[in-house]
Amino acid sequence: MRSKRLLMTAAASVAVALSLTACGSDSSETPASDSTASGSAEYPITIEHALGTVTLDEKPERVATVNWANHEVPLALGVVPVGMAAANFGDDDDNGLLPWVEERLEELGAETPVLFDETDGIDFEAVSDTNPDVILAAYSGLTQEDYDTLSEIAPVIAYPEAPWATSWRDMIELNSAGLGMAAEGEELVASLEKEIAAEAAAHPELEGKSTMFLTHVDTADLSQVSFYTANDTRAAFFEDLGLATPKSVVDASTGGGFSGKVSAEQVDMFDDVDIIVTYGDQALVDALKADPLLSQMPAVRNGSIVFLDGSGPLGTAANPTPLAISWVLSDYADLLAQAAGKSNAE
Repeated sequence: MRSKRLLMTAAASVAVALSLTACGSDSSETPASDSTASGSAEYPITIEHALGTVTLDEKPERVATVNWANHEVPLALGVVPVGMAAANFGDDDDNGLLPWVEERLEELGAETPVLFDETDGIDFEAVSDTNPDVILAAYSGLTQEDYDTLSEIAPVIAYPEAPWATSWRDMIELNSAGLGMAAEGEELVASLEKEIAAEAAAHPELEGKSTMFLTHVDTADLSQVSFYTANDTRAAFFEDLGLATPKSVVDASTGGGFSGKVSAEQVDMFDDVDIIVTYGDQALVDALKADPLLSQMPAVRNGSIVFLDGSGPLGTAANPTPLAISWVLSDYADLLAQAAGKSNAE
């Protein structure tokens, strides 16, 4: 694995083209511009989402974010939040920042914002103390009660349809709209799509390989198979890379949830899976191969398995977010390509 890579390729290329706005704390050293950013919105702006409708009368100056990765949108666009959720897993040095976020802050010359401890849920008091003009939460698990409480602090941008089901594109679209930077958000999406397409083209062996993401595998009890459905962002990202979603996973995704579970006795339904991605280590793979039922899955039998450290940065980045995509893309594609080669055994 490469231990260091170029800093956030897509985010950096977009940010250079934009006017960087110092929307962080007073101590932030993020460069500001006196010029108006390209494509700046005309106010008022009205944004609809699953939990309500928000009207912004003017461009927010102080931006806070809650829940997973929403802060990556303003950071990618050169805006430093006044407060954001601390990383509660995947943080390899226990400073509350994932490596791609830490690198981006360094790139902007900015200090670390206030970090909200969300171990036990949203810290509403801490959010309020940052005095935000807008709260970004397009990728989140907000309940209506959470939303209503946050809305007493500032306008809130929530998810478009369902909790934890917002694609990385929609996360950028909604959160950038909440920043008054919708046009810049579109540029960021286009830049990331170009980067992903180039990586997929460099790995033609991925094309059409049906891939599923096993999750919460308990080697002490393999009587059930848990997986992320096609509604989850981790599984949806496979198609961005040219991989295919197995029909078995599509059929199991009709309920709208981001995860599913079936009995191991029904494991033959996954005979159409070429590659498995999962959190774990070699011991987990060995357990799958030793199990009389799960070992019959073609992907297990062929060893077409990508196992990721679920508590480390690489595994965390398998959930695509605006800054994590560039950080993990090359390594992730390489691992998937290795598994794709093994899938040709049958």
